[in-house]
Amino acid sequence: MNTSDLHIPYALPALLLTVALALKVPTVVRSWRDPDKRATWLFLMWACAVFFSVAPTSLAKLNEISGVPNFAAPWTYSLLTAFCASCLTMIITWREAPSVRRRTKVRRVVVIYAGIIVALWSTFLMADVPVERVYDLDTYYANTPWMREHIVLYLIAHMVSALVAAGMIWKWIPEVRSGWLKTSLFLLQTGYALGLVFDVAKLTAVTARWNGTNWDFLSTDVAPPFAILDASFVGIGFILPVIGPFLQKWPREQATYWALAPLARAIRHVTPSAAKARVGRFAPLDLRVLQRQQRIEDCMLRLAAYYDRDVYHRAYDVAALQYGEGRARGYAGAVAIREALGAYHDNCPRTSRDEPAQLGEEITGNLPAISRALYRPRIVDSIRQRVVPSRGSVTSHV
Repeated sequence: MNTSDLHIPYALPALLLTVALALKVPTVVRSWRDPDKRATWLFLMWACAVFFSVAPTSLAKLNEISGVPNFAAPWTYSLLTAFCASCLTMIITWREAPSVRRRTKVRRVVVIYAGIIVALWSTFLMADVPVERVYDLDTYYANTPWMREHIVLYLIAHMVSALVAAGMIWKWIPEVRSGWLKTSLFLLQTGYALGLVFDVAKLTAVTARWNGTNWDFLSTDVAPPFAILDASFVGIGFILPVIGPFLQKWPREQATYWALAPLARAIRHVTPSAAKARVGRFAPLDLRVLQRQQRIEDCMLRLAAYYDRDVYHRAYDVAALQYGEGRARGYAGAVAIREALGAYHDNCPRTSRDEPAQLGEEITGNLPAISRALYRPRIVDSIRQRVVPSRGSVTSHV
């Protein structure tokens, strides 16, 4: 097997987490002061950093760039420790409402794990580790003064974070009603269980070295797959409640946005009663859908005085002979809207100033169907010519 193939398992979760991180950047930039969004982004950032660092090729490159044998050890273990802290802070942030108590808990986690990171670098600087070990550093230096403490410290920190996080989740699961969040918590529990297997395998191999026994395979062969699975499950578990609802509603919102596009283009020359709100192209999709819906509804109010209900009913009778009820209502509405647009541009209202002008439910209740009908202008024109043959085409207005 090519050695590069061994590194693919590290690359796959790194790629997944990087994509998730990139998707969250716009939200975080807009809402950096929101502790929930900030905690999510920091978690993803630390998770990406860990996976990009732990691959053996990355470890060797870090050592080469720094010029210090085994520099990758404190670097990677520090990132892993920060990742553990971000997991705990994420759970605390999700579980508790904003309060002084929550801020205190988060601050306590940050301080404790920052202290562990300082201790990791301190023990490494005091240790004598001249021989570079990429695959078996933990067991090779298991009996080396200060490096022994360095190794045990990161393993204990990881194990404690997994146990604490699993305990908080275990108490929280019965209170959760959201399907996405409950699934996420089960994934997190699975991840932390796999992480504990990693810790036990590593500590067992290190302890064996202390007792003069070589069980290095537990550290080099057994533990790494569990570490990858641990981080993958935990990563997906934290991403799911964020991405899941988005993926659930995005197709529906995108379909609505596209479905209303022909109608939005048709009425683009109608002057709305209120100034158009400026929403950028990269604004959230739900905001752009809302803006398009409000723009259409506002313009429909402007067209109400030019709407001819008789045209609609005649068009419906013609369309109903060839199409089902839903499509017939869409085509009839499209014909009526085109007639109203023609009257609007000719400044020929259908109602007097004293007569209240309003669109019927046949229009306001079928806007998506009317918009879809405008995708087929030939059918709309054909029906229109049979309903109002005396007027010229108003296609140029729409």
